[in-house]
Amino acid sequence: MSTSPAGPPPPADGLVSAARRNLRELAHGLSHASHPSTPLLAGAPKPWQRMLPYVVVLALTATFIPVTINVLTTQYDVPGALAGALGVAQAAPLLMLAHRPLQAWWIIFPADIAGALVLARSTGPGALWPWTAPALIAYLFLLLALGLRETRRTVVGVWMVTAAAGAALHLIAPDRAADSALLLSILGAVVLVIGAAVRERGEATRRLAEQETISEAERARRTLLEERTRIARELHDVVAHHMSVITVQADSAPYRISGLSEPAQEEFASIAAAARESLGEMRRLLSVLRSDGTEGDRAPQPGLDRLQQLVEATVRAGLPAELSLAAELGEVPPAVDLSAYRIVQEALANVVRHAPGARTQVSVRAAAGHLNVLVVNGPAPKPAAPLESAGTGHGLVGMRERVRLTGGTLDTGPLPDGGFRVAARMPLPPAMSPSAPPPSENL
Repeated sequence: MSTSPAGPPPPADGLVSAARRNLRELAHGLSHASHPSTPLLAGAPKPWQRMLPYVVVLALTATFIPVTINVLTTQYDVPGALAGALGVAQAAPLLMLAHRPLQAWWIIFPADIAGALVLARSTGPGALWPWTAPALIAYLFLLLALGLRETRRTVVGVWMVTAAAGAALHLIAPDRAADSALLLSILGAVVLVIGAAVRERGEATRRLAEQETISEAERARRTLLEERTRIARELHDVVAHHMSVITVQADSAPYRISGLSEPAQEEFASIAAAARESLGEMRRLLSVLRSDGTEGDRAPQPGLDRLQQLVEATVRAGLPAELSLAAELGEVPPAVDLSAYRIVQEALANVVRHAPGARTQVSVRAAAGHLNVLVVNGPAPKPAAPLESAGTGHGLVGMRERVRLTGGTLDTGPLPDGGFRVAARMPLPPAMSPSAPPPSENL
């Protein structure tokens, strides 16, 4: 006998399963705190702000314990020992509101129910029931702490359990007016909404601050990568020039030098082929580094020989700058030559942006096997807003990358008089340093 496949469960079973799942989640929320036991305002910047929650809960506890005991003994005729036990059980857990409000609720809520059962036989005229006035107010502080720390599901569950307990107590003693139960349900809902709104606003602000921090880090990283790409493109132009010279010299050697042997001609041809292959690889790499739609600069890359023109253009722009360039720098490597020019260019641009009119000294010297580049400016002659207020603020990133590329060091920072100093020190090969002794020749 064949059986037909089981169809989808009837709608009633689906509703029952959803109800059970919601009840399990609600029970889990009521039994497990959604936050670590870190105190409220633990991340506040000032010490008094971090201590404030402890001061508040200590004041609440010191107030509600004697008040609760006094109300139970005077208005409800509860014996002193029992009133003391109920007062401590209902108010002492308020000390936990700063860091464990849900655990405090586990103690205060059963204590309040026990107190309501004790007071069920009370015949005091006009006495609140099932919650006394101190218990009701203390419970509102408890709900506020829960709203500030726990999830929405947990606070809704606390409110539902509290309202259900008030209704159940009214069924136990229907002859007693359960005014405080209805009052606690209404005020509790308001307090929980306020606490949840404050908590969610704080979380949104914290997430926004974290996102801004991440965005700033990504922006700095993107600026760094763009600067490295630009440096790589510039160095490609420098190296490509020298590789082209090698290729031309190797190709033309058999025509310029007479009497070359066949092995020598083959060696020059191999050198030219290797140089051309290297140029091709560099161009393919550069095509990856270039952005879509951009083309390479066709003008030669600048160097130290153009510093005078750069300083003169800066002077014409209104910046009193002076250049001190050593007459004999020797043969500077192309990477150091380009980096020195770009560092001076960026430093002068920063002076124009942030200290317009400040006197500036530019010095380029070679000593002890290093090329020293120094740009020092004084304070602006009069307070003025920066000429450019929308800069990226990452101009020093390019300087550091260029100096790091050459194996040098960079020192930047403000001066006591309000000026700024940029000092770069880049190594020169010993054979290219003007102070290095000539290499000895072995005969």
